[in-house]
Amino acid sequence: MTNPWLALESGADAAERTGELRRAHERYLSAGTIDGPIDGPVRAVVAESWRRSARAVDPDVLAPLELTDAELEEYREAHPLARVLPLFRDLLGGIADDGRHLLAVCDAAGRLLWVEGHRGARARAERMNFVAGARWDESHAGTNAPGVAITVDHPVQIFAAEHFAVPVQPWTCAAAPIHDPHTGRLLGAVDVTGGDNLASPYSLALVQAAARAAEAHLAADHGATLTALGRDDAVLGEGPRRIRLGPRHSEIVVLLACHPEGLSSDQLSAELYGDRMLNPVTLRAELSRLRHRLGPLLDSRPYRLRVPVRADFQALAEHLAAADADAALRSYRGPLLPGSDAPGVVWQRRLLDDGVRDLLVARRDPALLERWTRAPWGRDDIVAWQALLAALPTGSPARARAARRVRDLDAEYGLPVL
Repeated sequence: MTNPWLALESGADAAERTGELRRAHERYLSAGTIDGPIDGPVRAVVAESWRRSARAVDPDVLAPLELTDAELEEYREAHPLARVLPLFRDLLGGIADDGRHLLAVCDAAGRLLWVEGHRGARARAERMNFVAGARWDESHAGTNAPGVAITVDHPVQIFAAEHFAVPVQPWTCAAAPIHDPHTGRLLGAVDVTGGDNLASPYSLALVQAAARAAEAHLAADHGATLTALGRDDAVLGEGPRRIRLGPRHSEIVVLLACHPEGLSSDQLSAELYGDRMLNPVTLRAELSRLRHRLGPLLDSRPYRLRVPVRADFQALAEHLAAADADAALRSYRGPLLPGSDAPGVVWQRRLLDDGVRDLLVARRDPALLERWTRAPWGRDDIVAWQALLAALPTGSPARARAARRVRDLDAEYGLPVL
């Protein structure tokens, strides 16, 4: 063959080749010698993978499941390839929706992060544990396209009985590795899996092009900024663009920034409207108008922002996590979308406001507490005023003013005056 990474040369009979490969596979296993000769039409890249696989796995054992449920969600949400999943869906989604093929993305260790496609194809793949969270590197699943691609760092096809594990031999797959364009580090691989028809130059070229497009996207991806503290009209910045959003669109973008993994329509509706009955058309109309403003920044299935977003309220949360009271107070420009009553926004706003107040009270720094109580959002904060009064030294001119304000707020709130 002119291209050793392709499974079949032009004009080859797929059924005949499958039989030849199966017999070669059986002879190799029955010989019981890992480094012995491998005869028949077995490509060198496949023979080398069989030998590596034979040292690690049983050919009848399924790939193990390593990540499930919340652990899987958290892991893939933070993975760099989450940023290019919408791109893979655009480029390869048509293949994955035809009922015969699957789109899969794995990390550099061979863990499947996403497996997407028609429900029937996914159900068949589940029988061999080709599911998100399963470990498909060579040492856990034997010879397969994603596993070989990340091992040899090259796009590759694996056809039928070229798979080392017998339960996988009805399938054919093509995969290409993906690298961090800034560091060259291997991030994982993109794969299409299906039937014998994938053993063609077309599928290998397709996954290779998708991998290169992902690397180009990551190279150009500088993310976006979001300003939403102390204002109801958030501003989203991407490169030179500054998009001022209306109140409802501000809520949606803030919620999507809080959930980079994306939200379904029902989840987003609950975050925006809570238990209020709402015609689904209303939300779809809002999202349609928002997509008109944001263009390719907004993705659906699930709804998510296609680029990483650096939000001012997220920077505030980082200062709170680090217990840096001075930095937190400097970055606090007011409550998050103060006019919003969306449940998801209200919850985030309370977390931030309570976090700043609790940190300032714990620090007992009079200067920081005075800055907070002088601001509009701290003027009626009785807890902060009480902490300020306790922190001020006896004889301080500010102590009398703080005592008066505490008495006034006690009376206003109906609290017993001490």
